[in-house]
Amino acid sequence: MTDFLESVEECVDRVIDSVGRDLVVAAPLGLGKPVQLLNAFYRRAAADPTITLHYYTALCLEVPVPGSELEASLAGPIMKRLFGDYEELDFMQAVRQDSLPGNIQVSELYFKAGSMKKVPAAQQNYVSSNYTHIVRDMFGLGVNVMTQMVAARDTDDGVSISLSSNPDITLEMLDKIKGMERPFVILGQVHDDMPFMENDAEVSPDVFDFIVRNPAYNKTLFAVPNAAIPLQDYATALHASSLIIDGGTLQIGIGSLGDAVAHACVLRHKQNDDYRAMLGSITHQPTELAADLSPFDEGLYVSTEMFVNGMMHLIEQGVVKRKVYDHLDLQRGLNCGRIGQEIDERLFDYGAEQGFIPKTLDEKSVTALQYWGILPQGLTADGDALSCEGVTLVNDLENPQTRAAILKAVAGRSLRHGRLLHGGFFLGPRDFYQKLSALDQVGQEQICMTGVRRTNQLLLDYPLYCAQRRNARFINTGMIVSLTGAVASDALEDGTVISGVGGQYNFVAMAHDLPGAHSVLCIRSTRGSGKQLKSNIVPFYGYCTIPKHLRDVVVTEYGVADLRGQSDSEIIRRLINIADSRFQNELLEFARNHGKLPRDYSIPAESRHNTPQRLTQLLGKYQHSGALPAYPFGTELTDQEIALGASLRKIKALSSEPGHFISRSVRALLHHSNEEAARPFLERIHLEHPETTKDFLIQRMLMLELEERGSFKVS
Repeated sequence: MTDFLESVEECVDRVIDSVGRDLVVAAPLGLGKPVQLLNAFYRRAAADPTITLHYYTALCLEVPVPGSELEASLAGPIMKRLFGDYEELDFMQAVRQDSLPGNIQVSELYFKAGSMKKVPAAQQNYVSSNYTHIVRDMFGLGVNVMTQMVAARDTDDGVSISLSSNPDITLEMLDKIKGMERPFVILGQVHDDMPFMENDAEVSPDVFDFIVRNPAYNKTLFAVPNAAIPLQDYATALHASSLIIDGGTLQIGIGSLGDAVAHACVLRHKQNDDYRAMLGSITHQPTELAADLSPFDEGLYVSTEMFVNGMMHLIEQGVVKRKVYDHLDLQRGLNCGRIGQEIDERLFDYGAEQGFIPKTLDEKSVTALQYWGILPQGLTADGDALSCEGVTLVNDLENPQTRAAILKAVAGRSLRHGRLLHGGFFLGPRDFYQKLSALDQVGQEQICMTGVRRTNQLLLDYPLYCAQRRNARFINTGMIVSLTGAVASDALEDGTVISGVGGQYNFVAMAHDLPGAHSVLCIRSTRGSGKQLKSNIVPFYGYCTIPKHLRDVVVTEYGVADLRGQSDSEIIRRLINIADSRFQNELLEFARNHGKLPRDYSIPAESRHNTPQRLTQLLGKYQHSGALPAYPFGTELTDQEIALGASLRKIKALSSEPGHFISRSVRALLHHSNEEAARPFLERIHLEHPETTKDFLIQRMLMLELEERGSFKVS
């Protein structure tokens, strides 16, 4: 029987009484962390050195910290508006300052990208684990406490609990502890604003040992604002979206690239002529993998570890609309066109042929068929008789009168419990959470939050998942690709961890195991700027996340490289063709010098114009027209904040290019801007009266940038 508690401190007391003073505490990644409960464990252990405390978790969410006083002037009000009274994890500051008490340790299995590059405590205690192996590895490391932020719903039958944002590993954890001999406790902390997700995510309160429920802990949920999408990412997304097959399966990740792919799919569906024109303008070497670019008729199904905001928009826009069913015969019938979604004579004939609609019904078969909507809810079976809407029928589905009566009772109805999306966890902006909280019965039925043991692999039911995940396109991001096709996505060659492998390896491996599937790794062709500009397509690299024998499809803003099954020389050709042209010659020369390309090979003429300027020339007009907006799914920033942020970022980028910075500074000093029109912008960041020479220079450069952006009129 679960104990409901009002305070996290009491919960810590009860846990120590149950498992002892050596606490190994696990928590889900992202939104599913019960912050107040985790902080209560930290405070207790920090005050009592006889307690040892080791956290195992991933993706700890932190409110961004501005890098300068000027950035703080802009970001401060935004942070307050977006994050409200969100409570931080106490241990994160100690990790960053390398000041954790000796009896406390923190191990993450996945970092927010780049957030822990220069944090020794985080780098040293990082645990690299495949997403589908995390539960196994946590148990191997001695985890004895599992914590989870949950949603609660009061019903006539009592309290119901939802794992909400993070059934990803918890469902497997619950199965793992059954029959376990060593002490182990499962803890829940209720947050009233967490969306209550049904289906696999809804569990009995009895699976928890203790649940903390106190409205005082309802601090602001961490929400990730929509990121602005640069033109470079839109170009990559257009290429990637051209590989998505109508009637297929989709997976995309978080961030600007994921949003860009989602928006590209919306364009393909809603503004097909514009979509084709955009894609045609930047495609110089069509790939054999290219799909029919017509609007989505059958639509897509989503199987993803992360349910992101862009996917919700794809559902709303009618792109994601292909339902799948956890019934192999039904799924196969739908795939081959033998049946449709509607309950009709074809379905009954097919069901009889496959054996899942028996000639004679019993209680078990009636219940099963009613679940799928094939039989009316009121139908009952009693020996040789059926009762349907008050009429007694012969219990024989081959009897014409019996079948006709049943078909009449279900006329106009469709199959039930079809899913548009299976996801392991969700994280996104506030309006995304609000939409999930407002789901009606139909919406709840179509979205199933579940474990990554299902979404990220095929082992639980290979035949069913193959039938559901037909023509899958698993679209993820990488950092660097070598000329052999190996990809580094989570760490640098010196061992510095940038993020984590997460589920990327799972999706790549799954793409090779699923008929018709492909892994699509999107990589920005370059990083940095000015003298720090470097190619992300490199001759070789001392680390890889995805080895070359699993190479599949790599996409940059300059095109698609289909690498699967190709020779080394062909792979090198295709990767050089989608590299930034400023680096193509050195890549070519390296391959020639090492015998990987013939000495007389030259890069095709159509691939020699891969430059940002060329992309801007081809796609810039679509930005200006609004077809490729910076925030396709909205933003909580004002127009003024967007303009200021973009301008300040550009000025900051110039500081790494002394020559450009000086010439731009001189131009700004000599330029006469409309100071009255600029005043609201300058007041917003307290720069209307600069006190130092540096601030004055920034003020003048900012006014010039804002004017050129069209943020205010020229005087």
